[in-house]
Formats: sequence, C-alpha cells, structure tokens
Amino acid sequence: MTSIISKLPQVGTTIFTTMSALSAQVGAINLSQGFPDYECSPQLVELVNQAMKDGYNQYAPMAGNKALRDEISLKVQKLHKATYNPDTEITITAGGTQGIFTTISAVIQPSDEVIVFEPAYDSYAPTIKIMGGVVKSLELEPANNYRIDWNMVKKLVTNRTRLIILNSPHNPTATILHQEDIEQLSAIVRSQDILILSDEVYEHLIYDGEVHHSMARYPELKERSFIVASFGKLFHATGWKVGYCLAPAHLMTEFRKVHQYLVFSVNSPVQQAIAQYLKDEDTYLSLPAFFQQKRDYFRKGLAETKFELLPSYGSYFQSVKYGHLNQEFDTEFAMRLTREAGVACIPTSAFYTRGTDHKVLRFCFAKKQETLDDAVNRLLDFKF
Repeated sequence: MTSIISKLPQVGTTIFTTMSALSAQVGAINLSQGFPDYECSPQLVELVNQAMKDGYNQYAPMAGNKALRDEISLKVQKLHKATYNPDTEITITAGGTQGIFTTISAVIQPSDEVIVFEPAYDSYAPTIKIMGGVVKSLELEPANNYRIDWNMVKKLVTNRTRLIILNSPHNPTATILHQEDIEQLSAIVRSQDILILSDEVYEHLIYDGEVHHSMARYPELKERSFIVASFGKLFHATGWKVGYCLAPAHLMTEFRKVHQYLVFSVNSPVQQAIAQYLKDEDTYLSLPAFFQQKRDYFRKGLAETKFELLPSYGSYFQSVKYGHLNQEFDTEFAMRLTREAGVACIPTSAFYTRGTDHKVLRFCFAKKQETLDDAVNRLLDFKF
C-alpha cells in the first residue's frame, strides 16, 4: 500500500459530525450544528430559480458576480461608513470557511505565528498547521465571560507574529468585541507588521442594541484586515455555501491568487439572486430582532432548567454551564444528554486545542419555536 505522511495526524472526525450522527441515530433534537430547521425566504428561492432561467448557469467571474460585489460595497458603506472597491477589494467565496482557508493560505509562511483566541471555530488551527504556521492560542474562560486579556496578547506577540484571528460575534461563546477591545487591538498592532483575519459571519446577529465592531469601521485596522462574512448565516441557507471577503487591494491581490486555484468561482445563479435580494436592506437589518426573539424565548425556557446560562450577545448560540450539577467530562455529558434527554449539543472542549473542559455546552437556537419548546421540555425532564 502506498504511504502518505499526514499533514494533520491528530485530526479525525469532528465533534459536529459525531454529535449530528448520534442525534440522528437516537432521534434527538439536533441543537448541535449551527444551521436553521426552517426554510429560507421563498422570494430568495424564486430569485435563484429565475437566475437559472435567465441563463446564469456558467462560470461566474473569478472575483464574483459584479452586481453582487456592488451590493456588498453599498451595504458596507451604509453600515460601517467604509469604502471597498468592488473591482479590487471584494471577492465572493464558497462560504465563510473557504474565505478563512484562502486568507491563511495567502499570508502564512512556514514558522509564521498566528494568535488564535480559544474556544475557536475548528477550522482555524488545522489550516494554520497545513500552511506550516504556528498556532499561538490564548485560552478564554467563562468565569471572565470569555473577555480577551490584552496584556496576555502583548506577551504572545513576537517578531514571528504574522496574523491575529478574531471572531465577533463569537462562535461558540456568543460574545462580542467592545470599543475597549478595538482600542487595545489597535495599540498592539499599530507599530507591528501584523495582519488581521476578522471572521464576521454572524455580523447581523447581535442583540440588545449593541454595535457590531467590524474591522471595516476603523481605518487603521481596516488597512491590515481580511474580513470574512457569510450569506449562508445571513439568509438561513447554509447549504448554499456563498460568502465573501473584504480586504484592501494589495491584500486582496494575494487572496485572489489562491482563490483562483482553490475554487476559481462560486455558484453563479445564487450570486445573481443574492445581488437582487440585497437591494432591500430590510433583508439584513431585520435580522437582529428576528434572532433576539428566538434567543430570549430559548433563554426563558432554559432558565427553568438546572443549567446555568452564560450571556449571549450575538450569533445564534447559547452556552450553559453544568459543573455545579456533576463533573462529567463535557463530551461524555453531551453524549449522555443526547441519548437520555434526546437533545444534541456541542461540548465546548472541542473548540480548545488542548481540549480544555470548563463544563460548558453550546446549543443552537436558530430553530422553529416548536423545536425549541420540545427541546426545553426534554431538558426539564432530564435526570442529572
């Protein structure tokens, strides 16, 4: 048998695949993976169908549908007062994860160091390692509401630091960046040759009147940032895998060099449809209220259970602590909860490189009300 040396020898089946498979096996309610159980807009589906009928069935331009890039440029200008040239500074991607992979591929050389805040989306560290980079992780803790200790960040910065990865609203903790974080970040990178990858796929899922502190809002951060976003999260259509990346022209040039050989171009009729759909800004401005209602409803139900709720400022996730109830390892407890209560979740140790277990579970509340009702009732009946 021909041999191969694995670039990711420690990587196996992800916890998302494991929990979803177990959920299906036992007939549990799947609140583990981050996707809705309701349909996307019928209008958007009709626009996709119409785009197919109108002939948008061949390769789109490598950078993406021009009409869509124009609409994204207008959207960012309205929201953040930031200008991105649709011709040279915006690229349509096959989802947010491809944008993340492409960014890291474009800028990380062997031995470059990348600062990652954990718990973190599980694609960051493997991609850095594939490129020969070094992951410098800073573990955040629920006891501090997962706030970043910027003094610790300063200690992690060396002359090999090439990239800092941020995610706000944050998956899995549902925290957000605040003005103080922006000021601290700016002070750290100001005199350094450090780039920023800002994962903003939950940009419109932010609650209680809080502001989304996009890197696009701050000129000195914007000039060194790749910003990745997702239409799948935005329009309840995660299976379409369409997102985008924003970056200054000199950075986007390098991004596109990799992008053209990774996917070349992205789903053409969907791009055309989204370009039309975005013309109504209410399609995204209404999202905070839509998801806050779901968050509030789910939190109210969970408050009746024995779990301790952590704050949820953004994204469509709600984390809970259970350490006051038992000391089972979170992966074992999540599996037992799936089997015995019939509700699947994600143990947050899966988001730490070292598998750090804070006895915290993550639930997705992007579900129908009846789904949330059923899940809460099952959790109320669960015997800890």
